[in-house]
Amino acid sequence: MMKPLQDKVIWITGALGMLGRSAVAMFLDRGAVIFANDRKPLEEAPDIVRLQEQYGEERLQYLQADLTEESQVIAAVKTLERSFERLDGSYHTVYANVWKPALELSLEEWEYTVRGTLTSTFLVCKHAIPLMIRSGGGSIVNTSSILSQIVSPGCLAYGAAKAAVNQLTRVIAADYAECGIRANVLVPGDFRSQELLSKQSDREKESIRRHTWLGRSGSAEEINEAACFLLSDASSYVTGALFTVDGGFHQ
Repeated sequence: MMKPLQDKVIWITGALGMLGRSAVAMFLDRGAVIFANDRKPLEEAPDIVRLQEQYGEERLQYLQADLTEESQVIAAVKTLERSFERLDGSYHTVYANVWKPALELSLEEWEYTVRGTLTSTFLVCKHAIPLMIRSGGGSIVNTSSILSQIVSPGCLAYGAAKAAVNQLTRVIAADYAECGIRANVLVPGDFRSQELLSKQSDREKESIRRHTWLGRSGSAEEINEAACFLLSDASSYVTGALFTVDGGFHQ
């Protein structure tokens, strides 16, 4: 039986973060060819090193890059094209966050958060789209947050940047639909790695129970199941959507 991402070249950003690492493993298992980026050296993620040894560089290639810098985004896309000659999907998980109210937030902290969250999203989309068009179309999945839609005290810069990611992605969906590009936003609620879920305190669990209909935090794997769907041909009629995976979060 054909796997959902069989032979699709997928660009995963923030690949050494919690969501990215889970996605690399899942998407490889679903048949994808992965080009992965993160600011950190690959040696800091032994699980990804093992996957590269298992699948080989023809299925998993890693390039250390800071995707808030346009020159490094351009270089990454050139490397991707030289290596795989096409791009079928991008999964952008990079963000930055400083949690402070307006009067305590410096301009430098604001710009750091917006650059890491919103500007990185813009740059990846801007330089991925031409290669996707040359490949016959593709699927863009940008990660947002439930904090782009609800108010949480102190979440000023991050909430604003993620709300802008929502709109940026929907406008891209409208602008490039005729080119075969689909663009959707994945909107997670509270999620954690399996390790962090096992270490969750009773107080944290009780707070999550009060604020989610399903009464628990999600896992990175549950978030990535939705990303896999949006990157696959199963979502061929889905674009410009805010795809919420939050366990029924409510205030």
